[in-house]
Amino acid sequence: MDLAAFQTFQASLHLAAEQSTAIVLRTIEFSETSLIVTLLTREFGRVSAMAKGARRPKGPFEGALDLLAVCRVVVLRKSSDSLDLLTEAKLHRRFRGGERSLERVYGGYYIAEMLRLLTDDHDPHPNVYDLTIRTLQQIDGIGEVASSLTYFDAQILRMLGHSPGTDRCTDCGSKVMGSSRIAFSLSSGGIVCNQCRGRQRQTISVRGRVIDEIKRLQSTDAELPTKVPAELYVELRAILNRYIQTVVGSVPRMQPFLPSVTRTETNV
Repeated sequence: MDLAAFQTFQASLHLAAEQSTAIVLRTIEFSETSLIVTLLTREFGRVSAMAKGARRPKGPFEGALDLLAVCRVVVLRKSSDSLDLLTEAKLHRRFRGGERSLERVYGGYYIAEMLRLLTDDHDPHPNVYDLTIRTLQQIDGIGEVASSLTYFDAQILRMLGHSPGTDRCTDCGSKVMGSSRIAFSLSSGGIVCNQCRGRQRQTISVRGRVIDEIKRLQSTDAELPTKVPAELYVELRAILNRYIQTVVGSVPRMQPFLPSVTRTETNV
């Protein structure tokens, strides 16, 4: 055995197997038999790992790595920049939104994309994991999709420190008095007073009721299931979309497929 091979073997002896519950966010074909899997784990955050043999008909993962499936996983964490190694995945629950509607499928895909864009590798946020599980349960069941996704966006932004400011001017810090329309600055990350509005590069005029709804949705007291008033949804969704684009620096691919209205399904 040459020196490089010996060092690789020696390093492998120090890999610690870590167990966690996880949500499958993405799978990429790596070879005829293997996948690269992106997972959101509750214990150690987002993880990208090699799943050797996952594409075999009778592979070691027993079909557990479907998109948005919830699994119990075992991961060998690498100390270098190389991929972690996924050694085990036991399925707890599949995502079955596609059995109900295309809207629910797109909703699940949107959640997976937001998690990939907003979270970092090996940066655990158990509250984000729990939020995702609660939201997927709504979308996978009979929850109202548009309202559930709007709630998810407001809550994940809060949990990761990106909440839009809704009480005070995000430029000067002064109290913004309630009115029928309020200036919302994308560049400063929230509402701005009339005195500061002229200094902002990207400002949107928003109904005061929409700002109040954002405040409600991002509150720590807000819970699922929830219902966004139909008369506020279009404007609320538009401002959240623009704000998220500013936060992540791009237009998420699934944004155009978000529900255009709130609705209640009758065939449940």
